[in-house]
Amino acid sequence: MHGRVKVKTTAQQEEEKRKEREKKLKVYVAARDACFSKRKDGVFDDEALQLTQQLLSANPDFATLWNYRREILTHLETVKDEDEAQKIYEAELSFLESCLKVNPKSYGSWHHRGWVSARLPRSNWARELSLCDRCLSLDDRNFHCWDYRRMVVKMSSVPVKQELEFTDRLIGSNFSNYSSWHYRSTLLPLLHPGSPEPPPSRCGGDPPHSCSPPSPQTHFHRVCEEQLLKEYELVQNAFFTDPNDQSAWFYYRWLLGRAEREEMISCAYVSREQERVAVTFSRPVNAQSGSLLLVLDGQPQRVEWRSVHPHFKHSPVWISDLPPGTISDIANEHNLTVHWTEKHTHRDCALYTGRSESWCRDTATDLELFRSELSVEKTSVLQSELQSVNQLQELEPLNKWCLLTIILLMRALDPLGYEKETLAHFQTLKEVDSMRSAYYSDLCSKFMIENTILKMEYAEVRVFSISDRNLTTLCHLDQLLLVTHINLSSNQLRRLPPQFAMLQCLEVVEADNNSIENLEGVYHLPKLEEVSLKNNKISTLADLQPLASCPKLRRLDLRGNPVTQTANVESELAELLPSVADLLL
Repeated sequence: MHGRVKVKTTAQQEEEKRKEREKKLKVYVAARDACFSKRKDGVFDDEALQLTQQLLSANPDFATLWNYRREILTHLETVKDEDEAQKIYEAELSFLESCLKVNPKSYGSWHHRGWVSARLPRSNWARELSLCDRCLSLDDRNFHCWDYRRMVVKMSSVPVKQELEFTDRLIGSNFSNYSSWHYRSTLLPLLHPGSPEPPPSRCGGDPPHSCSPPSPQTHFHRVCEEQLLKEYELVQNAFFTDPNDQSAWFYYRWLLGRAEREEMISCAYVSREQERVAVTFSRPVNAQSGSLLLVLDGQPQRVEWRSVHPHFKHSPVWISDLPPGTISDIANEHNLTVHWTEKHTHRDCALYTGRSESWCRDTATDLELFRSELSVEKTSVLQSELQSVNQLQELEPLNKWCLLTIILLMRALDPLGYEKETLAHFQTLKEVDSMRSAYYSDLCSKFMIENTILKMEYAEVRVFSISDRNLTTLCHLDQLLLVTHINLSSNQLRRLPPQFAMLQCLEVVEADNNSIENLEGVYHLPKLEEVSLKNNKISTLADLQPLASCPKLRRLDLRGNPVTQTANVESELAELLPSVADLLL
């Protein structure tokens, strides 16, 4: 046994480690208490700076200590000259590098570094950019560093082209670098912006010349076509290299997506009978903020704007009632303008003699909401892309990203022409990725609604019919403001959501053979006369309460709903809905 090293037992080792931790903890707690005491006493000296450095070196995620440290540095600025302050902040940057080595994803360290760099009398942004390069070379998905890099680039005016080349290098070394793809999507519109033509406005119920020219339509975050075609090739190389990596597929989806819309009034509608004005915006807004001005025949009107449903403080559709008698005389002509003062835009609408209603709008087709007009070159490239992805899908038949991209390419090329194939691919997606089948059902519903809106606009009718399409959700209801008849029968809908109240011109609702339990969206629809809800799941009279807000409701069909089994249901409904003359139970 002599000459052999005695090996400590595990229990002994654990006890020694515990004592060592306790010793370190006592030192740490003592330093922390000393810091808190100094801060409470308003002490901002060098000793406090050293104490916070000691603590943050061990734990760089102590936010209170970073706050105290900034207070100390701010104080020292007032008692030091510029050269001394420069040295203090240079030392602070060196200290921060050591903290980032302890935790490269420390919120506190990156935030403090941004604060220090911004206050440095003579900033060295090239050094900061180099630091970002080093950190991202170690972990190219460090989003803290990506955020800091964007700040550095902005402060130092690094050329966009240089940053785009930086993403080229990172993507070239690792196709799976999602952060680089995302950063690239923010740079391309700056370096290669597109500039679409403004769409024409459409007027209803009036001669063609009655609408004023719309404000120019600007699509934000749009990339010029020439660069888009190059990006398609780049991203195709990525997903052919690794078809199961989602980063490139997400970027490809962004490339195929539609640009953001300009903030504008897309439709103004006026009803002589209701003496009401309805306005549709390109996004949800709060019109009660005083940013809407209604001018009738050259005179500003004192009106109150309200959203279509009390659930909405922000809504794309707002309505207001004109003073009684203002436009009720059908023998008179009126010119109306709605000004959105916040965005310096407006929409005109003329109500001519003999007309009961009028509107001026940009259609979904005009605005390219659901599909874009393609050049010959872009069509050719997208057709080639579709062929390539179809080939990949033959090799990877169970690849959900591939299937979803095929759907998106088909929609970019011809959403109506490829409708049958799109539905088939959605069915395959639900089978391949069953955990997300509800998502695919909702996405399919969205696309089918978009197609139906396009068909309705091409036919120039105000009837929206989308029965027997397995719809699970309703969307784009702000595009249906002018619809008078809607058919949603034989789908899988469970509710008519609050957004349904945007259909202010609606007269007839058919929603038979669904699973509807909730009617909260059938709210204050001034023209609604007929509602058919056969074979749904309406179970209580309370579920029908929203219908009481529709003053013109004359016909209601509730056959096949549990509520019809309620005692005294007919008399209860007569009391709840006195305007209904034709009740089917």
